Amino acid sequence: MSAVVVDPRNWGARPEEREARYPCEGLLPPPAEEWFRAVTVRAERAVVFRWLCQLKVAPYSWDVLDNFGRLSPRSLTPGAEVLERGQRVMTIFELTDFEVDRHLTMVLDTPWARGAFGGFAISYVVQDDGPGLTRLVVKLVVGRGGGPLGRLRCRAMAWGDLFMMRRQLETLRSLAEGTAGEPGRSDGATGK
Repeated sequence: MSAVVVDPRNWGARPEEREARYPCEGLLPPPAEEWFRAVTVRAERAVVFRWLCQLKVAPYSWDVLDNFGRLSPRSLTPGAEVLERGQRVMTIFELTDFEVDRHLTMVLDTPWARGAFGGFAISYVVQDDGPGLTRLVVKLVVGRGGGPLGRLRCRAMAWGDLFMMRRQLETLRSLAEGTAGEPGRSDGATGK
Protein backbone atom coordinates (compact mmCIF):
# COMPACT_ATOMS: atom_id res chain seq x y z
CA MET A 1 0.00 0.00 0.00
CA SER A 2 1.46 3.34 -1.00
CA ALA A 3 1.26 6.45 1.10
CA VAL A 4 -0.76 9.38 -0.17
CA VAL A 5 1.37 12.48 -0.47
CA VAL A 6 -0.46 15.73 0.18
CA ASP A 7 1.08 19.00 -0.93
CA PRO A 8 -0.20 21.86 1.23
CA ARG A 9 0.68 24.31 -1.56
CA ASN A 10 -2.06 22.99 -3.83
CA TRP A 11 -5.59 21.96 -2.96
CA GLY A 12 -8.09 21.47 -5.76
CA ALA A 13 -6.39 23.51 -8.51
CA ARG A 14 -6.11 21.96 -11.95
CA PRO A 15 -2.76 21.96 -13.81
CA GLU A 16 -3.93 24.65 -16.26
CA GLU A 17 -5.08 26.81 -13.33
CA ARG A 18 -1.65 26.55 -11.74
CA GLU A 19 -0.03 27.61 -15.04
CA ALA A 20 -2.31 30.62 -15.64
CA ARG A 21 -1.39 34.24 -14.90
CA TYR A 22 -2.99 36.03 -11.91
CA PRO A 23 -3.20 39.70 -10.86
CA CYS A 24 -1.36 39.02 -7.57
CA GLU A 25 1.85 38.11 -9.37
CA GLY A 26 4.63 40.63 -8.95
CA LEU A 27 3.13 42.26 -5.85
CA LEU A 28 5.77 40.74 -3.54
CA PRO A 29 9.55 40.73 -3.94
CA PRO A 30 11.31 37.36 -4.24
CA PRO A 31 11.86 34.89 -2.78
CA ALA A 32 8.25 33.79 -2.79
CA GLU A 33 6.21 30.63 -3.04
CA GLU A 34 2.97 30.11 -4.95
CA TRP A 35 0.04 28.28 -3.38
CA PHE A 36 -3.29 27.40 -4.98
CA ARG A 37 -6.74 26.52 -3.64
CA ALA A 38 -9.80 25.88 -5.83
CA VAL A 39 -13.37 24.57 -5.80
CA THR A 40 -16.15 24.14 -8.33
CA VAL A 41 -19.37 25.92 -7.41
CA ARG A 42 -22.83 25.07 -8.77
CA ALA A 43 -23.78 28.72 -9.27
CA GLU A 44 -23.27 31.44 -11.87
CA ARG A 45 -20.06 33.46 -11.77
CA ALA A 46 -21.85 36.68 -10.70
CA VAL A 47 -23.33 34.89 -7.67
CA VAL A 48 -19.96 33.48 -6.63
CA PHE A 49 -18.29 36.85 -7.10
CA ARG A 50 -20.95 38.55 -4.99
CA TRP A 51 -20.19 36.12 -2.17
CA LEU A 52 -16.48 36.94 -2.55
CA CYS A 53 -17.38 40.57 -1.88
CA GLN A 54 -18.56 39.37 1.54
CA LEU A 55 -14.88 38.95 2.47
CA LYS A 56 -15.02 42.68 3.21
CA VAL A 57 -17.44 41.80 6.02
CA ALA A 58 -15.98 38.57 7.46
CA PRO A 59 -13.42 35.84 6.71
CA TYR A 60 -15.88 32.92 6.30
CA SER A 61 -13.39 30.40 7.65
CA TRP A 62 -13.15 29.03 11.19
CA ASP A 63 -14.97 31.91 12.88
CA VAL A 64 -13.82 30.93 16.35
CA LEU A 65 -10.21 31.42 15.19
CA ASP A 66 -10.33 34.32 12.77
CA ASN A 67 -13.56 36.20 13.47
CA PHE A 68 -13.40 36.53 17.26
CA GLY A 69 -16.06 33.82 17.59
CA ARG A 70 -18.67 35.77 15.61
CA LEU A 71 -20.49 33.87 12.87
CA SER A 72 -19.72 35.15 9.39
CA PRO A 73 -23.03 36.40 7.89
CA ARG A 74 -25.11 33.77 6.12
CA SER A 75 -26.92 36.32 3.96
CA LEU A 76 -25.54 38.97 1.65
CA THR A 77 -24.68 42.27 3.31
CA PRO A 78 -26.12 45.23 1.36
CA GLY A 79 -23.34 47.40 -0.05
CA ALA A 80 -20.56 44.80 0.29
CA GLU A 81 -20.52 44.52 -3.50
CA VAL A 82 -19.46 48.16 -3.86
CA LEU A 83 -15.71 47.88 -4.31
CA GLU A 84 -12.89 50.43 -4.16
CA ARG A 85 -9.17 49.97 -4.09
CA GLY A 86 -7.80 50.44 -0.59
CA GLN A 87 -10.80 48.83 1.18
CA ARG A 88 -10.21 46.43 4.05
CA VAL A 89 -10.77 42.75 3.30
CA MET A 90 -10.85 40.13 6.06
CA THR A 91 -9.58 42.89 8.39
CA ILE A 92 -5.86 42.40 7.65
CA PHE A 93 -5.79 42.75 3.84
CA GLU A 94 -6.04 45.75 1.51
CA LEU A 95 -7.94 45.42 -1.77
CA THR A 96 -5.38 46.39 -4.42
CA ASP A 97 -7.24 45.47 -7.59
CA PHE A 98 -10.50 43.95 -8.79
CA GLU A 99 -12.60 43.32 -11.84
CA VAL A 100 -16.29 42.76 -11.23
CA ASP A 101 -17.31 39.13 -11.77
CA ARG A 102 -13.64 38.23 -12.42
CA HIS A 103 -11.29 38.72 -9.45
CA LEU A 104 -10.45 40.32 -6.12
CA THR A 105 -6.75 40.89 -5.46
CA MET A 106 -5.33 41.93 -2.12
CA VAL A 107 -2.15 42.21 -0.08
CA LEU A 108 -1.56 41.61 3.60
CA ASP A 109 -0.72 45.08 4.86
CA THR A 110 -1.55 45.16 8.57
CA PRO A 111 1.77 45.52 10.45
CA TRP A 112 1.12 42.92 13.18
CA ALA A 113 -0.09 40.37 10.59
CA ARG A 114 2.89 40.99 8.30
CA GLY A 115 5.15 40.47 11.30
CA ALA A 116 3.43 37.20 12.18
CA PHE A 117 2.87 35.78 8.69
CA GLY A 118 5.19 37.65 6.33
CA GLY A 119 4.14 38.90 2.92
CA PHE A 120 0.97 37.63 1.23
CA ALA A 121 -0.59 38.69 -2.08
CA ILE A 122 -3.80 36.88 -3.05
CA SER A 123 -6.08 36.75 -6.08
CA TYR A 124 -9.54 35.19 -5.81
CA VAL A 125 -10.58 34.46 -9.40
CA VAL A 126 -13.96 33.29 -10.70
CA GLN A 127 -14.34 31.74 -14.14
CA ASP A 128 -17.05 29.85 -15.98
CA ASP A 129 -16.70 26.06 -15.91
CA GLY A 130 -19.74 24.97 -17.91
CA PRO A 131 -23.45 25.71 -17.69
CA GLY A 132 -24.28 26.87 -14.16
CA LEU A 133 -20.77 26.03 -12.88
CA THR A 134 -18.03 28.37 -11.70
CA ARG A 135 -14.45 27.69 -10.74
CA LEU A 136 -13.29 29.68 -7.74
CA VAL A 137 -9.49 29.63 -7.90
CA VAL A 138 -7.23 31.32 -5.37
CA LYS A 139 -3.58 32.00 -5.98
CA LEU A 140 -1.46 33.08 -3.04
CA VAL A 141 2.01 34.52 -3.47
CA VAL A 142 3.76 34.09 -0.14
CA GLY A 143 7.00 35.77 0.87
CA ARG A 144 9.62 33.39 2.16
CA GLY A 145 12.75 34.07 4.09
CA GLY A 146 15.94 32.48 2.87
CA GLY A 147 17.60 29.35 4.14
CA PRO A 148 16.23 26.20 5.75
CA LEU A 149 14.39 28.09 8.50
CA GLY A 150 12.54 30.23 5.94
CA ARG A 151 11.52 27.14 3.95
CA LEU A 152 10.38 25.34 7.12
CA ARG A 153 8.34 28.35 8.26
CA CYS A 154 6.72 28.64 4.82
CA ARG A 155 5.84 24.92 4.80
CA ALA A 156 4.19 25.20 8.24
CA MET A 157 2.23 28.27 7.09
CA ALA A 158 1.08 26.38 3.97
CA TRP A 159 -0.53 23.73 6.19
CA GLY A 160 -2.16 26.38 8.39
CA ASP A 161 -3.45 28.29 5.37
CA LEU A 162 -4.81 25.10 3.83
CA PHE A 163 -6.73 24.38 7.03
CA MET A 164 -8.25 27.88 7.05
CA MET A 165 -8.80 28.50 3.35
CA ARG A 166 -10.30 25.09 2.63
CA ARG A 167 -12.98 25.91 5.18
CA GLN A 168 -13.42 29.39 3.67
CA LEU A 169 -13.88 28.11 0.11
CA GLU A 170 -16.23 25.33 1.17
CA THR A 171 -18.32 27.84 3.15
CA LEU A 172 -18.47 30.31 0.25
CA ARG A 173 -19.37 27.47 -2.13
CA SER A 174 -22.20 26.32 0.11
CA LEU A 175 -23.58 29.85 0.51
CA ALA A 176 -23.34 30.63 -3.22
CA GLU A 177 -25.05 27.37 -4.14
CA GLY A 178 -27.78 28.13 -1.60
CA THR A 179 -28.50 31.51 -3.19
CA ALA A 180 -27.92 30.52 -6.83
CA GLY A 181 -31.49 31.45 -7.83
CA GLU A 182 -31.29 34.91 -6.26
CA PRO A 183 -29.86 38.05 -7.89
CA GLY A 184 -26.05 37.83 -7.87
CA ARG A 185 -25.09 41.42 -7.14
CA SER A 186 -25.97 45.03 -7.49
CA ASP A 187 -24.72 46.63 -10.69
CA GLY A 188 -23.26 49.51 -8.64
CA ALA A 189 -19.84 47.85 -8.33
CA THR A 190 -17.16 49.06 -10.69
CA GLY A 191 -13.66 47.83 -11.38
CA LYS A 192 -10.91 48.57 -13.81
